[in-house]
Amino acid sequence: MRNATIRQLQIFVVAASHLSFARAAETLHLTHAAISLQIKQLEEVSGIPLFERIGKRVFLTEAGEILLDRARQILQLLKETDEALLALKGLQGGRIAVAVVSTAEYFAPGLLAEFRRRQPDVVISLRIDNRMTVNRLLAGNEVDLAIMGRPPAELDATATAFAPHPLVIVAGTDHPLRTAQNIAVEELAGETLIVRETGSGTRSAMEQFFNDHSVRPHIGMEMSSNEAIKQAVVAGLGITFISQHTLGLELSNQRLHILKVEGTPVMRRWHLVRHRSKHLTPALAAFWAFLLEYAPDYLKKLS
Repeated sequence: MRNATIRQLQIFVVAASHLSFARAAETLHLTHAAISLQIKQLEEVSGIPLFERIGKRVFLTEAGEILLDRARQILQLLKETDEALLALKGLQGGRIAVAVVSTAEYFAPGLLAEFRRRQPDVVISLRIDNRMTVNRLLAGNEVDLAIMGRPPAELDATATAFAPHPLVIVAGTDHPLRTAQNIAVEELAGETLIVRETGSGTRSAMEQFFNDHSVRPHIGMEMSSNEAIKQAVVAGLGITFISQHTLGLELSNQRLHILKVEGTPVMRRWHLVRHRSKHLTPALAAFWAFLLEYAPDYLKKLS
């Protein structure tokens, strides 16, 4: 393996993580042929197949599993070495890879912009995806930290709560309950709910809320986008259970109304999460401390 290149290892890790050369090509902005060539050359260097095809699906061989683990360690060590050398040189730069669940996309860019204003030499990459993908990115050491609601129980992680996360039930401007007070949860049993996909943090919180009140909601639509859900509610297709942090524009324009339902808002917490074995580089430590200090007041303004 001494003749393998860093670029080949980088491409292999992405392809192995997705188990798809096409997804790797899309992620790395390369052609499918370029990905295939690099993987073929890496297999020639290693002297053993790293992938196998069964039907239309791609799987890692045992050798591929071993190399994936080692390649991730190698790339992480290279990154940490780069950060350590920068620190010794007295530079304030560095790189941070951040993943956020899709509900946090309404405030995460603002937090990153403020940090970049304070630390302009730090390069930050931002990945926005659903909870399951963010969990995978953390587990695979593909990101340095994540902003999410409920920390993944299956991951050996360090998680710190940094701000309240209110979840509310909203309706459109013409909904008959929009001006009602003290709405019983049971009154919502006949309403059509537009909800996030199974596995999302918002969906889990919604299911727990109705289960705690022994109410079985009528789910009319399931969507993977908060924006699509809000537009559906504005159009009068139903009501939804959603993060209040996603509603700033719609509430100010009075296109959506928060229903005064007993037991709401449902209060959760936003968390910073990183793998427990993640090395805190100077840049990552500074970003972590910044979020704990700055984010609570920033999110308070959005509620």
